[in-house]
Amino acid sequence: MATELDTEPTSEINPIAAQDPSVWRYIGAEQERQASTLELIASENHTSAAVMAAMGSCLTNKYCEGYPGKRYYQGCGFYDQIEDIARDRATELFKCEFANVQPHSGASANAAVFMALLEAGDTFASLVLADGGHLSHGMKLNFSGTYFKPVHYPLIYGLDHEKHEQIDYDAVRALCLEHKPKLVVCGYSAYPRTIDFAKFREIADECGALLMADVAHIAGLIVAGEHPSPFPHAHVVTTTTHKTLRGPRGGLILTNDEEIFKKINRAVFPGMQGGPLMHVVAAKAVAFGEALQPSFKQYAKQVIANAHALATALSGKGYRLVSGGTDNHLMLLDLTARDAELTGVDAATWLEKAGIVTNHNGIPKDPRPPRVTSGLRIGTPAVTTRGLTEADMPQVAEWIDRVLVSRGDTDVADTVRGEVADLCKRYPMPH
Repeated sequence: MATELDTEPTSEINPIAAQDPSVWRYIGAEQERQASTLELIASENHTSAAVMAAMGSCLTNKYCEGYPGKRYYQGCGFYDQIEDIARDRATELFKCEFANVQPHSGASANAAVFMALLEAGDTFASLVLADGGHLSHGMKLNFSGTYFKPVHYPLIYGLDHEKHEQIDYDAVRALCLEHKPKLVVCGYSAYPRTIDFAKFREIADECGALLMADVAHIAGLIVAGEHPSPFPHAHVVTTTTHKTLRGPRGGLILTNDEEIFKKINRAVFPGMQGGPLMHVVAAKAVAFGEALQPSFKQYAKQVIANAHALATALSGKGYRLVSGGTDNHLMLLDLTARDAELTGVDAATWLEKAGIVTNHNGIPKDPRPPRVTSGLRIGTPAVTTRGLTEADMPQVAEWIDRVLVSRGDTDVADTVRGEVADLCKRYPMPH
């Protein structure tokens, strides 16, 4: 249900304001919410003004079914040039041969790969969703679990094991040799450790499978050289273009194999989609251009430094980090180590009231259901975009702990909310 808002837009005059003040009012309120809160959801980021301008450009007016030079509508010449720029920049970023920039999302990119490389009922291997996988990697209600047969490899479990809650590569190999999947999927939604793509390729080759890497979360770290690349190991790579890559919401598929690329193109169009969202493709091109700049490498390095600093500070306050730490941009907190009664959904709700935006998330072997959970997923891409550094992370951890220890006390939340807002004024949104 819509609520009454007191916040008015602070932007310059916008045509939406004159034509539809009701919608414009909520856009303004959201603008203020983003500006005055700390975004710690690991899968979100803040784009540049240039990326947003491309998204809101005249390019939204055109249908461009097909691919450059092979469209089903007239008037696509300039769109061909833009899509070529996006494809060329994507392959340069990831150091690969072929790119399809048309998928509307990461999930639709994954669906296109499944359509291209598998037949209905085929077996594929992936990490179980509850241990950090993604719904498009075999969730029963998703296309991947409905039309295909997932088998799941586990994490290592053993508190005395140095790799506790990390990928069990021996178990991956055993599972794949037993079930002979046609596709092995790696890359995850809530996994804080480095992925050994070379090891996955060895396993895929041994069991006669193709290897797909879904690097949606770590794409920006990969192109900046802060995480090993899935190439040349993976046969096909999918990713979103937001998250650490800091572009518009959308998907991307990459490969070095020309025959696989042809199959993927057919699966995206006409298999999965009609006309591409060319305003989004243009925004992807802009974001890829930004990611090719030297400053992006420093950004990705700072994302990881901030994550390490925040993880250390939270661990020092008694929160258990799943897998014992983080190698990338995110961490997964086991809240029960701090408070056995604390749930993920309560923690995320209380923190939002204090101006700190996170998301509740299951932890490995979580006894609570997905809508409740025992964990909290936290990431540093967005706050790093705003300019926060390691020096700010102990304060962020202190705020998180103060709110959770108070169990959502309104006075505490209001006080922290004011302090957060003051910090946000020191680190304005990108422009």
